[in-house]
Amino acid sequence: MKIVLQRVKSASVSVDGKSISSIGKGFLLLVGIGNDDSEKTLETAAHKIAKCRVFEDEAGKMNLDIESVDGEILAVSQFTLYADTRKGSRPSFTDAAPPVIAEKKFNRFVEILRAERMKVQTGSFGDLMEVELVNWGPVTIIYEF
Repeated sequence: MKIVLQRVKSASVSVDGKSISSIGKGFLLLVGIGNDDSEKTLETAAHKIAKCRVFEDEAGKMNLDIESVDGEILAVSQFTLYADTRKGSRPSFTDAAPPVIAEKKFNRFVEILRAERMKVQTGSFGDLMEVELVNWGPVTIIYEF
């Protein structure tokens, strides 16, 4: 599992020019599901994201998690995080889970985040999406599980 976390002031997803989800301050998560990702992987990732302390406290230190700032999450499935670019000019995506499996695991990941008391919205799995964000900081963290 690979996740690109971006701390945002706002983020949204549109499909065919229509907004389908949006959040205020929080995290935009670009989520890649790999062939070998297990239930334990999904649980570990969700817990790590829920506890990620990248919001400033009263002293200006990145010390607060998303729940502490009443933040939201916009999770977007992105198989291209598994691009293998070592050979040629066209990336290979063989390490990404097939769509039927990836969608189930992505949805399970979202369920686990919600069980961690996170407010989560999602993109539209498998659709061509337009993702807009205002990166705050910028703060961008790459997770690999």
